[in-house]
Amino acid sequence: MPSRSCANLLDMASGDILDIPQTPRALPRVMTVPGIIADGDSDSMSSSCRERKIVVANMLPLHAQRDTTAKKWLFSLDEDSLLLQLKDGFSPETEVVYVGSLKVDVEHSEQEEVAQRLLDEFKCVPTFVPHDIQEKFYHGFCKQQLWPLFHYMLPMCPDHGDRFDRQMWQAYVSANKVFADKVMEVVNPEDDYIWIQDYHLMVLPTFLRKRYHRVKLGFFLHSPFPSSEIYRTLPVRDEILKGLLNCDLIGFHTFDYARHFLSCCSRMLGLDYESKRGHIGLDYFGRTVYIKILPVGIHMGRLESVMNLSSTSDKAKEVQEQFKGKKVILGVDDMDIFKGISLKLLAFEYLLQQDQNLQGKLVLVQIVNPARSSGKDVQEAKRETYSTAERINKIYGRSNYEPVILIDRPVPRYEKTAYYAVAECCLVNAVRDGMNLVPYKYIVCRQGSPGMDDAMGIKTDSPRTSMLVVSEFIGCSPSLSGAIRVNPWDIEAVAEALNVAITMSDSEKQLRHEKHYRYVSSHDVAYWARSFMQDLERACKDHYSKRCWGIGLGLGFRVIALSPNFRKLSIDHIVSSYRRTQRRAIFLDYDGTVVPQSSLIKAPSAEVITLLNSLSNDPKNTVYIVSGRGRKSLSEWLAPCERLGIAAEHGYFIRSSKMSDWECLASDLEWKPIVEPVMKLYTETTDGSYIEPKESALVWHHQDADPDFGSCQAKELLDHLENVLSNEPAVVKRGQHIVEVKPQGVTKGLVAQKVLSMMVDSGTPPDFVMCIGDDRSDEDMFESILSSVSSSSITAAPDIFACTVGQKPSKAKYYLDDTADVLRLLQGLGNASCPKPRHTAHFQVAFDSVLTDCFQVMLHSGLEIPIDVDFIVGEKLCLEFQFCRSDDGCPE
Repeated sequence: MPSRSCANLLDMASGDILDIPQTPRALPRVMTVPGIIADGDSDSMSSSCRERKIVVANMLPLHAQRDTTAKKWLFSLDEDSLLLQLKDGFSPETEVVYVGSLKVDVEHSEQEEVAQRLLDEFKCVPTFVPHDIQEKFYHGFCKQQLWPLFHYMLPMCPDHGDRFDRQMWQAYVSANKVFADKVMEVVNPEDDYIWIQDYHLMVLPTFLRKRYHRVKLGFFLHSPFPSSEIYRTLPVRDEILKGLLNCDLIGFHTFDYARHFLSCCSRMLGLDYESKRGHIGLDYFGRTVYIKILPVGIHMGRLESVMNLSSTSDKAKEVQEQFKGKKVILGVDDMDIFKGISLKLLAFEYLLQQDQNLQGKLVLVQIVNPARSSGKDVQEAKRETYSTAERINKIYGRSNYEPVILIDRPVPRYEKTAYYAVAECCLVNAVRDGMNLVPYKYIVCRQGSPGMDDAMGIKTDSPRTSMLVVSEFIGCSPSLSGAIRVNPWDIEAVAEALNVAITMSDSEKQLRHEKHYRYVSSHDVAYWARSFMQDLERACKDHYSKRCWGIGLGLGFRVIALSPNFRKLSIDHIVSSYRRTQRRAIFLDYDGTVVPQSSLIKAPSAEVITLLNSLSNDPKNTVYIVSGRGRKSLSEWLAPCERLGIAAEHGYFIRSSKMSDWECLASDLEWKPIVEPVMKLYTETTDGSYIEPKESALVWHHQDADPDFGSCQAKELLDHLENVLSNEPAVVKRGQHIVEVKPQGVTKGLVAQKVLSMMVDSGTPPDFVMCIGDDRSDEDMFESILSSVSSSSITAAPDIFACTVGQKPSKAKYYLDDTADVLRLLQGLGNASCPKPRHTAHFQVAFDSVLTDCFQVMLHSGLEIPIDVDFIVGEKLCLEFQFCRSDDGCPE
C-alpha cells in the first residue's frame, strides 16, 4: 500500500484539507520568462540586472514591535542574525532577498501593506503562515519531533517525547508550500540562487524543483544529522531525504553529519556517493547532488564592535574585581535538555570534591539563555540545574564564596562579552549540538581590545591565553584542535579536563589560543557564506547543458537530467533501421537486461525464449547473449535457442550456436588458488557475503551484507587482491555489490570485437549493430563497438544502437528504462523479423495472381493501397496488407 505521507501532499498542502487562506496579492516580480516581466515597477525591473541571492529561513532577520499608540508596526534589522551577517560573504553589488516568517502575528487586513513595506525597506518577503498551521509546524513537528530525533532522542514512551503525528506532518508540508509560493513570487529561476536554511524547510526543495526544473538550490543544515539507525525510525524518512536531494548542494557542519546523511541515502534509497576531485557527489537520476562540509563562523566585526563599547570595558572591570583572586570557568548555554548543564555542574562538583585546594578559588559562572521551546523536558532540566547548583553552593560555599553562579535572565551582549574576557576557561558540555559558536566567541573576546585591556590592566603587547574544554558531540569540536575534548557523560573525565585546563602553563595556553584565533578569525561567517555560494555556483554550472524532465508524484517528485545526446531509444526508430538493413549484429546482456535483476528466478521466461528465437532464426541476424554467468547455466536456460550465440563469463567461453563447440579465450588460471583463501577470509568476517566460483573467475558478493560494512570490506578486498595479484595475469574489478577476479584481457568488449571481426572477414560486414546492457561490464561492449566500426575494415558505417538499461551516465547513446522496455523493443524487432511461411510454387503463383488482380481493382477504383515493401532473402517482393493486425503486431 502506498505511503499516505507521499500521497500527493504537494496538492494536499495547497488544497482544502488544511484550509490555508489566500496570501495577499503577489509581490512585484522580476523577469521569470525571457522577454516577459510580470507586475513590476522600474525598481524591480532594474533589480533583475543585478546578481541576486534569495535566502530562505524559518524566521526573517527582523525585530518587530507594535506601536499601540500610533497603531502601526515598527521594524528593524536584527544585527545579530546569522542571515544578515552572511551578506558579508557576497560582493557589494549582490542583492540579497530574505524569505521567512515574522516573530509576531500580523492581522490579515494588514498583511498586504506590511509585505510591501518589508520588501521596499528591508528586501524581506514575509510568509504569513496561518497561526494554527504555524503552531503545528514549528512547535509541533519541528520542535517536538524533528529536533529531538536529530539530537538522538527517540519517543520510546509518552513521557520521553511526542510520537509521530500525521497532522503535524501535514502542517509541516503545508508551511513549506507557503514558503515555496512566496519564493516563486520573487525568484528569477534562470539567474537567482536560492539558499535554504535548516531543518524547518527540508521539503521546500521539492516544491521549487517541481515548479522550476533547473532552479539553483542550496541547503544548509544547522543541526546534527543523526545516524541511520535513528533516522530510519521517522515514518516520513524517504520524503525528507528526497526533498533534500532535490537541491544542488547540501551543507553540513561536520563530516560526521554528512556521513550519516550519505549512509541514509545508501541504506534507504540505494544511492552511492563518490569523491569527484575533492568534492563529494551523489548521482541522483542524472543530477549530481554535491555535499559541502564546512562549519559556520562568527561575525568578527560585530563582536569586535561590542568589545570596543565602553559599557563592555566597564563590565569587564567589574567582573574582574568581583572574582579577584579566583579562577573563573564560564558556561553559556540555552536551557535545553541537550546542553548538558546538569552534567557540567556534576563535573564541577566532583572537581571540588577531589581537590580541596580549589575550594574557595574556583568559580563556575553559568549563563542560561532563555529556552527556545517549552515543554516538560525543559522544565525538568531547569529543576535539575537549580537543585544541583543549590546543593553545590550549600556544601562548598562560604560567606564570601559561592562556587556556582547561575545567571538565569536575558543577558545583554556586552555583559556576556565581559564574562568571556575574564574567564580562564570556557566549558561547553552539550551532549549533542549542531554547531555551538560559544567557543569561537570566547576565543575572540580573550584576544581583547584596547579599551578592555586598559580597563582590566592588561598590557597591549602581553601574550593572550585561553582554554577550552568542549564536548566531542558538538559541531565546532573538530575545528578546535587545541581544545580538550571530553565525553560529557563521563563526569570524572570532564572534571579531570577542567583541572588540566586551569593548571596548564601560560606558554601552552598561549600556543593553543594563537592556533584557535588564527582559525576563528579567518573562517568567519563571511568565509562560510562565500565558500558555500562558490560551491553552489560550481554545482549549478551544467544546468543548461542537460535535458531535464520531472517524474514522480507528491513528495516523491524528482528531476531526471541527461545529456542532450543521451535519449530514450524509440522502438519505431530502431525498427525502421532494422527493416532497411541486411547484416545485423545484436549483443544482449542477460541479468538486468532480458531477465530482471531483482528476480529470484534467473531462468528466462517463455516470452524471452520466443523473442530470442525470432531474432536468432532470422538469417540476416547474428545474435549473442553476452553474460558474466557460467556456461553451464546459460547452456541449460537457453537450450531451446539453437541458433543463438552465447558468450559466458564475460567472454572467457564463447560459441556461435548450440551446435558449435565452446571456444576458450584464455588459459592461464594459476592465480585462482591465490585468490580463493583471501576471499574466504573476507566471507568469514562479512556476514551476508558469499563466493561464486566460476570456471574462469571468482566473484565475491556482498549485496546481502550491511551496506556500509559490505562496501568497506569490498574496498579492502580490492586493495588486498590487487597487491597479491600484482604479478599474475589477472585483473580485479569492483562491480555492483561484487568484487570479481578474472583473466587479464577477457571482457565483454573483446566478445563484440571478435564477432564483428568475424563478420567482416567472412565478407558480410554489419550494417546494423545493436548492443543492450545494464552493468559496468557492458560499457566495455559499448566502447568496443564504437571503436570497431570506426576501423577501416568496415567501409560503410553501420547503424549503431548502443543502449544502457536505466537512466544513468553511460558510454551508450540510448537508454531504456527497464527490462520490460527491453522486451518490448525485442518484440518490435521480432515482428519485423516474422519468418514468412514456405509455400509451394503452385500456391505462391496463385497467390501472386490473386494479389495482383486485387491491386488492379483497387487502383482503378481510386483507392489508396497502404502497404509496406520489404525485400527478403531470394529477392522476392513481399507485400504485407496492413488493414488489420493481430495483438502481437503481425499482419493478419
